[in-house]
Order: sequence, then C-alpha cells, then structure tokens
Amino acid sequence: MKIYVIAGEPSGDALGGALMDGLNSLVPDIQYSGVGGPLMQAQGLTSQFPMEELSLMGIAEVLPKYFHLKRRIRECAEAVIAQKPDVMITIDAPDFCLRVAKLVKAIAPHIRTVHYVAPSVWAWRPKRADKMAKCIDQVLALLPFEPPYMEAAGMECDFVGHPIATQEQATDAEADQFRLHYGIGEQPLLLVLPGSRRSEVTRLSPVFQEAVKGVLERVPDLQIVLPAAPAVAGLIEASKELWPERLIVLDPRELGDNADRLKKAAFRAADMALAASGTVSLELAAARTPMVIAYDMSWLSRKIISAMLRIDTVTLVSLVSDTRVIPELIGDQCKPELIAPYVAEVLNHPAEQIAAMTTTMHRLGEGGEAPGLRAAKAVLAGLHHT
Repeated sequence: MKIYVIAGEPSGDALGGALMDGLNSLVPDIQYSGVGGPLMQAQGLTSQFPMEELSLMGIAEVLPKYFHLKRRIRECAEAVIAQKPDVMITIDAPDFCLRVAKLVKAIAPHIRTVHYVAPSVWAWRPKRADKMAKCIDQVLALLPFEPPYMEAAGMECDFVGHPIATQEQATDAEADQFRLHYGIGEQPLLLVLPGSRRSEVTRLSPVFQEAVKGVLERVPDLQIVLPAAPAVAGLIEASKELWPERLIVLDPRELGDNADRLKKAAFRAADMALAASGTVSLELAAARTPMVIAYDMSWLSRKIISAMLRIDTVTLVSLVSDTRVIPELIGDQCKPELIAPYVAEVLNHPAEQIAAMTTTMHRLGEGGEAPGLRAAKAVLAGLHHT
C-alpha cells in the first residue's frame, strides 16, 4: 500500500505519527511519502522537504514566503499525481493542504483524499465545508458533533476521538510531589495560563495580573503557578516582577526534558485555572481542573469575529458537554474586576464543572481506543468502500 501524507506543523506531526503508528499495526509494508516532522519520520516517512517550511502563522510571516509556498504546493501535488498512492492524507494546515488536494483532484480525481481535523465550520465560515467537499472525500474529526456538518456538505466523516482524551495524565502522587517540591502544601493553587503566543501574552498578562491581585484579596493564602509555553517563556520571565511575589513560573528552558511532566503535575495539583481561550480548556478538563476562561483581541478583530461567530460559547468543554457552567469573559468582558469574582466563586464551588469535564472526556474517547488507531481504521474502511 502507498500513502502520501502531509502535515505542516508540530501538532499535525503528532496526529500524523499516531495515525501512521495505527496504520503500521494494521497493514504490513506501507510505503509512505509526503511531508512531516520527526514523529512521522519515526514511523517510516522520508519528508519531501522540511516540515518547518510550512509552520508559518499570520500574514506578516506568510507574505514573504508566498511564492515559495506556492511552489511547494505544486511540488506536493505533482508528487502525488506521479506516485499514484492509494490515498493522500492531509493533516490540519488547511491553507496549504487543501490547495494541494485541489490540484490533485483537478488532474487525478480518482486519487482518494482524506483530511484529518475538520474545520470549525460549526463556529464560523460554514461554507468552508462546501469548498472542501470539492477536493476531499473523507474527513477525520476530533470532536463528536462535527460529522453531520461534513456529511451535509457531501463528504464522509468519522469521529476518531481527540488525542488529549487518551494522553497519560499525572498521578495523584506526582501532584502531591509537585506541591511538596514548590512548598505549596495544602494551600489553594491557581494556574494562570495567558496563552502560548506572544500577542496573546502581551495582551492578556496585564489583565490576568490585576485579576489575580483581586483574587488574592478574597483568598489571601492562594498560591499561583504559571506554566510558560516555550515560545513565550522569555516574555513571561521578563515581566515576572509585575506579578504577585508568590508566582511560580515553570520555565521549559530550565526544566528541559521534565517540562511536560511537571506541567501535567501542575495541572493535576491545581484547584483551578484562569486560562486564555483555546485547546488548553481540554487539557484542563483531562486533569479535572476547573477553570475560568478569559480572552481579548484587537478592537477590529473583536468586531469581525463576533459578527461571524455562530455559537454562544468559545470553550470546547462547554460545546462537547453541552453545558454552560464554565465562566467566559471575552472581549469587552475581559476585565480584572469581572474576572476575579468568578475565579473565587469557582474555587469554592467546582462540582458542576468537574461533572462537565468528565462528560467531555468521555465523549472525546477517554478510556477507549487511541485516536491514532481509530483514525487508521477509518482510513482503511474508507478505502474498502471505494
């Protein structure tokens, strides 16, 4: 069997590596080609060019590389057409991947195309599904409510589970050790998660700093831990004096190979979190850590996105569990004086959130087959149907 597979960023490489691991356990002697990172290469892929060339975000980064990326899109499509694989699998990175699929289908419509990670058409820009359907045969969805949207546009769609739901979590013993190591003891512990991008941290940190000070007025013995994302660790460290003195920063540059395990221990040990909007809500749910979500953006972005949104919540835990028990302070509500009372309230009454998080993880596949294996089975089943 021949499979051409493309991932454009580390998260896609992780999904691709798990998918290929699942495929390798089910089918012998698969020949892989395409583009991917170290996790996909460990499963048998020789990357056509470095995946890092595709790991660009934002207009300012993409524009200088525009013609180079167009050439890479064409090179990938030409490779697929020449190799005639049994299936081409594209993983997330829709701006790149779907352009490749479009070129492939225009020349070789018989080549089966699978896209892993459904676009969030349920949140905004619903017509993206109709455009996808012109070049994608099958979608592998991470969220259980996504298949109907894809199927309505004419694509096959399989919910294969979210990788967070089956990731190994820190144990109670590791959480206890974390508290002991940092001298936290039995005191209430608040995680502060102001984002993983510089723009997010720059915008949200001043708000979160003042909100935490407001919480400390209500909960004087509160301890605060900030697990810094690698891309913003320097920015966090440089502004440390603006936070309350008792702040503990988990700096991945200093922790090295222990960084991820310590972060998971912190999630497990925490009583709750104040977090930016994003997939971090699912990480918190997996650790059963209650949360308050707060987020803001530029005035123009706020106006545009609020006009386009088709949902009443931006928190994935709320969407998957079909509850609305997680406080969200978004846009003009993202103010310290509004955030602090919610944090104090959730600290005292976490039960509803814990129930919603348990429901979410169950629906995302906790305790079941690994998503990579489920995705592999869905790809093979789709091939047998054609």
